[in-house]
This record gives sequence, structure tokens and C-alpha cells, in this order.
Amino acid sequence: MKKQITALSIFILIILFFVQKEIPFESIPYIHDDKQVVTPVTSKPSSLFEQLEEAATTYNEPPVDAVVDKVWKAIPGYNGKMVDIKASYEEMKKEGSFDERKLVFEDIEPEVHLEDLPPAPIYKGNPQKPMAAFLINVSWGEEHLPSILKTLREEKVKATFFLEGRWVQKNPKLAKMIKEEGHEIGSHAYSHPDLNATPRAGIKEELQKTNEALEAVLSEKPTLFAPPSGSFNQDVVEIASDLNMYTILWTVDTIDWKKPDPIDMAEKTASKVENGSMILMHPTASTAGGLKVMIRNIKEKDIELDTVTNLFDETRIR
Repeated sequence: MKKQITALSIFILIILFFVQKEIPFESIPYIHDDKQVVTPVTSKPSSLFEQLEEAATTYNEPPVDAVVDKVWKAIPGYNGKMVDIKASYEEMKKEGSFDERKLVFEDIEPEVHLEDLPPAPIYKGNPQKPMAAFLINVSWGEEHLPSILKTLREEKVKATFFLEGRWVQKNPKLAKMIKEEGHEIGSHAYSHPDLNATPRAGIKEELQKTNEALEAVLSEKPTLFAPPSGSFNQDVVEIASDLNMYTILWTVDTIDWKKPDPIDMAEKTASKVENGSMILMHPTASTAGGLKVMIRNIKEKDIELDTVTNLFDETRIR
């Protein structure tokens, strides 16, 4: 009897000890057992499919519709991206473990595209696309074009040159050189008029004559139009649209026609460039001297440089 009372007392003391220390009862050894029975705490690892589904919530990005902004007017759309779980699984199943580098994505197109918008000027590309574009308006400055083209070639950058129709007819060799270097060709009207003060008939004539000159000399039908001096009105935009051209303005102006110091101009301009920026310049000594620095400073911001058309393209680049 005494042995039973002693055993019971010991058992109660053990129970009180475990309660006081907040030790789970599962770990209490049975009395008289030779071995302690401990229940291990385990967690089932997530399956690869579950990990991919979780990754999708992190990496998926919705598409961005093209819009007419109150300030920036027409802004192109940009594709979203979605993790392709099945394709990603196929890439990772051999190792059987999640690897971010092997994720496969598919682009998701926006519902509203640039061509769906009413006629409106365009000042910038989509701000989510890490790309910018050079707009080089040409109606003079022949002596600086070879140097500019050389720098663009060396830095592997394509730009959009907006050529005046009258200039193309006077300088066909230079115009062809620009095209042969792989740059995009746009219209800059025929005789550099103030289109905001030009009647509708005159606007249409300026644009049509330029298109005829570009087709005759370069076999080009431009889809982009840059108004001389940035002077335009809604009539200009609508007439350009009727001729299947977008009206292009700019986000950042080099003001290179004021003959600034080339390096100072390049650094100030590059500091203002963001995703979607369109950078206005001309064939000037300042641009020729500062272009390389400008390009390299922009690339250091992890922004690609390409043509206006590629900037407007909805395809994701990363």
C-alpha cells in the first residue's frame, strides 16, 4: 500500500512539474516503460505545384490599358505577365525543387490599345516599360549627322529621325544614310511651318508632300509625325491620324539649339530621363559632342534606348 501511495505521489509531482514548465503531455514518458516515447513535430513540405501557385501571387502583374491622360494625353498600354505554372513545373520537375530562375511567364495583353484611343498627341511611352527613345528632328545640321550616326552605331542604339520633306529632297544621300543605319524614319512636315496657324488644307498638304518625298527617296511610309517646333492643334492631330500617323511630341527637351556645353547638356538631360521618356534633339554640335555621355548615363539607370515604335510596343522587355 505504501508503495502504491509513493508511486502515486511521484506521478502527481511529475504531472505538476510538466504543467508548471508548460511541457506538452505527449512528451511525458509512460511509467515503467524502458524507453521514452516522444512524438516528433514535423511539417509537410509544400509541393512544387503549391510553391508555384504561391510564386504566381508574387510575380503576376496585370496589363496596363492605353489611356488618354489629362496631362500626358495618349499613353500606350503595356502587357502584364502571369506565371505559366504548367510550363514552370516542367522546367523544375527534374530537380523537384523551386527555382526562381526557371519560372516561365506568359504575356497578358491589355484590353485597350493605342489604336483604340481617339486622336491625341503622344508625349511619352508607358511609364512601366524601362525604355526611352531619341527623337531627332532634322531640317538642318547636315555637318553633324555623320558624327551622331557614328555614336549611335558604336553604342548600339536605334533612334527615330523625323525628316523634313524639303530637306530629304535636298539631301537624299544623308537621308539614305540614316535609313541604312537602321534608324526609324518619321515625318517632320515639308517646310517647317507653324502648323497651329495653318489652315486645315495647308496642314494636309504639308503632311502629304512630306510623305510623298519620303516614299520617293526612301521608300518609307511614315507612321509617326513630329510637328515643327512642337506647334500643333487638334486639327493637326486629326489630319495626321487620317493619314495613319501618330502625332509625336516629347517628354524631355535637350534644348540643344541653344548651343549648351555638350557634357553639361548630356548629364542634365539624362538625369531627367525615366521609363517611357521621349528625348528631343537636333543635329547640333552640342548633341554630337554629348550624345555618348547621354547614352551611357541613361543606360546606367537600367533604361533601354530604342525607336519610338518599339517604345510604344506593348510587349514586355523584362
